[in-house]
Amino acid sequence: MILPLVYYGNSFLRQRCLEIKEITPEIKQLVLDMTETMDANNGVGLAAIQVGKLLRLFIIRPVLEDEKGEAILGEVEVFINPKISNPSQETEILSEGCLSVPGVHSEVERPVSIHIEALDLDGNKVSKDIQGFKARELMHENDHLNGVLFIDRIPTQSRKEIESALKMIKEKYNS
Repeated sequence: MILPLVYYGNSFLRQRCLEIKEITPEIKQLVLDMTETMDANNGVGLAAIQVGKLLRLFIIRPVLEDEKGEAILGEVEVFINPKISNPSQETEILSEGCLSVPGVHSEVERPVSIHIEALDLDGNKVSKDIQGFKARELMHENDHLNGVLFIDRIPTQSRKEIESALKMIKEKYNS
C-alpha cells in the first residue's frame, strides 16, 4: 500500500525516532509499504518517519551501474536501528533531494565513506564500511531518524536561494 508522505514544515519530521525492540509482522509490512511508497515517488531512500512512523528504520535502493555504465536501482536494503560511525575526513559535495522536500535540490557536503551497523529485516546484524553515493544515501536517511533534513546541512547562502520553494512546500502540504 502506498503510504502518505510527511512533508517539510510538519514538525513531526523534526522528532528523534524510537528504537525498534522487535521485528514484528507489522514492521515487515511497513517495509513492504515503504518500498511501494518510495518506488511510486521515484525515490532511492525512505525513512519510516517520512510516512508517519516514529521508528529507527529506513530503506534504500542503492544506485548501481549496468554493463553499459548507466545508473540502475538495486534491490531494497533495510536498516533497522542503524548506527553510523567512522566518517572519512575526505568529503565531497553532491546535489541531494528528498521526497519530504519535493522539487528542491541543493549541494550538500558529506564524508565519502562511513561504517554502518544495523539489523536487517530478518534481525541479522549488518556491519560494513560503505563509500561513495551509497554512503551518502545512508547518511541522508539516517539524518531523518534524528530529525535532521538535508536542507539543514547546506550553507546559509544556498539556503536563502531555496527559501521561497520551502515556503511553498509548507503552504501546499501543511495547511
